[in-house]
Amino acid sequence: MKETKPPDYPETGDRDMFSGAITDVPGILVGHATNRQARTGCTVVLCEQDAVGGIDIRGTAAGTRQIDALRSLHLVDRIQAILLSGGSAFGLDAAGGVMRYLEEHNRGFDVKVTRVPIVPTAVIFDLAFAAGSVRPNGQMGYQACLNVSKVVPEGSVGVGTGATVGKLYGLSHATKGGLGTASRKLGSIKVGALVVVNAFGDVIDGERGEILAGTLDPAHATRFANTLDCLRSGKIPGDASLFNTTLGVVATNVKLTRPQAGKLAQMAQNGLVKTIQPFHTTYDGDVVFALSTGQEEADLNIIGAMVDEAIRESVKRAVMLADGMGILPTSKEVRGGTWSGRKP
Repeated sequence: MKETKPPDYPETGDRDMFSGAITDVPGILVGHATNRQARTGCTVVLCEQDAVGGIDIRGTAAGTRQIDALRSLHLVDRIQAILLSGGSAFGLDAAGGVMRYLEEHNRGFDVKVTRVPIVPTAVIFDLAFAAGSVRPNGQMGYQACLNVSKVVPEGSVGVGTGATVGKLYGLSHATKGGLGTASRKLGSIKVGALVVVNAFGDVIDGERGEILAGTLDPAHATRFANTLDCLRSGKIPGDASLFNTTLGVVATNVKLTRPQAGKLAQMAQNGLVKTIQPFHTTYDGDVVFALSTGQEEADLNIIGAMVDEAIRESVKRAVMLADGMGILPTSKEVRGGTWSGRKP
């Protein structure tokens, strides 16, 4: 592949308030809990006031909890938080900690004897990269809530800690994935996105047509193989390719109904398809959530176009800011020719 100069992405995941994160949307806070030793974690998107939510599930093996409140016919029509967790199905336990935090703050659906927090949750499969049997649990979910802020660290933090990209040839030929966030503004209208990229396919810079992260070429560990071309040539993924999930959360201060929020989540998938190729394969468990936190008025199609942009930028940031922890190469190491070819 022809070498190109990497685009100018920030070297750090710490950004100032209101400079391009999902927390630019009023009422949205984000908190991470990260266990770098175990190489896993979770991320909470906390709504300061109850929000309307929607969901679009394209994955064939999604792991979720408490998503019924995002369906049109469910009695409960507001949620308090969304949790994204590592640990596969084990990581769903982390939602209990988020519920405990919210109950302590008198948040949730009023059932007279208490308030029941509504915390839709989805998980990624990071067990192959994570160390040992440590998975996100209730304590970690609670800690993520304690860490909420308008400032959103990115890369290999929270749910992005154990994320990987490009697993056609298994983890030994993958690139480190991570978590990214971005936002867009049009007058008083604000939208934001947060994505954890743990995909089977490659991350593509659509403007340059360049692979930013993905499957390493077995014959040349310092360049990408191009997963889509490998599939076209008849390469059949093995069992090591099965464990992938990309999760997204989009938020806006535009007033939406539940069906409209669901449509926004569906429209947000367009941004993922444009930046991850191939995507929505039988090896992916993809889920996108949508949140409406405000009372602004805008055409849903305009919001969808803005979310598309925010999603695409979030995906790029997720891999550009990732930390391989000395185990897997990062996007910059492969594209910059500094990866030594070490394998896990």
